[in-house]
Amino acid sequence: MKYTDTGKKDTRSGFGAGLYEAGKQDSRVVALTADLKGSLKMDKFADEFPERFVQCGIAEANMIGVAAGLAITGKIPFAGSFAEFVTGRVYDQIRQEVCYGETNVKIAASHAGITLGEDGATHQTMEDIALMRALPGMVVINPCDYNQTKAATIAAAKYDGPVYLRFGRPSVPNFTPEDQDFEIGKAYVMNEGKDVTIFATGHTVWEALKAADMLEAEGICAEVIDIATIKPLDEQAVVESVMKTGAAVVAEEHNMPGGLGELIAGVLAARRPSPMAYVNGGDKFGQTGKPAELMAAYGIDAEHIAEAAKTVIDRK
Repeated sequence: MKYTDTGKKDTRSGFGAGLYEAGKQDSRVVALTADLKGSLKMDKFADEFPERFVQCGIAEANMIGVAAGLAITGKIPFAGSFAEFVTGRVYDQIRQEVCYGETNVKIAASHAGITLGEDGATHQTMEDIALMRALPGMVVINPCDYNQTKAATIAAAKYDGPVYLRFGRPSVPNFTPEDQDFEIGKAYVMNEGKDVTIFATGHTVWEALKAADMLEAEGICAEVIDIATIKPLDEQAVVESVMKTGAAVVAEEHNMPGGLGELIAGVLAARRPSPMAYVNGGDKFGQTGKPAELMAAYGIDAEHIAEAAKTVIDRK
């Protein structure tokens, strides 16, 4: 593996660092939260720019409305809460006031997926990407580690339009470059290969790289592509890779309906029909458990990715 784990960090801390940096770069950046300042690592921003921080309390719908109002006045608001609460609980406000209204609101969604762990199904979300990518005009970003989340947050602040930025609670390997430039809409080739393409997003990117190492030991050369931006999808990168390898696996910490797997399947069906396999949560709610245990139980880890790759290669 050409990537090295430089120390485990949570991606929510990458968001906090990126928010602070964006705030230093642009005085229009403001932050709002629904009583989760500490959980979203907004403390440094709030301490440094108290006049640009709004504590909305446990009132997510109101928070989105306030954010939309601030955006209309020329501010760049980041409205943050747990992914479950800032999507499902306030979908109407996001649809009407952010996307239909074309306001420059950034929705910061922490504790996404099942790796929230012990908080259980009511706080976990495995359907948020489906909700957000269905909205016209919404950009959906799901970075893979601390460094990429920081860079993606800074890029989101510079982008003019609605953005859904998804990140998590557990400490995970930090392996992408520290001073990277994040480009919205670009897929990143992490490992070149010729036998199968593994598309991964968020926490599954590291798992995909580990799977590629397992496959290499068996003489299989897997290409790993980090889909950091789910919408707009880098369709050209998807098609070019599968034209080379002839088979695809899509790994995501999300359910099958409305996820990255269905999105890539649609692109390939139209432009390059190929054997595909999916590594995701299926069609289930979360449950209580340790993050790594849940990833294994739901079949979203390196071992399952490697097995899916071998299965799909057999179908070529």
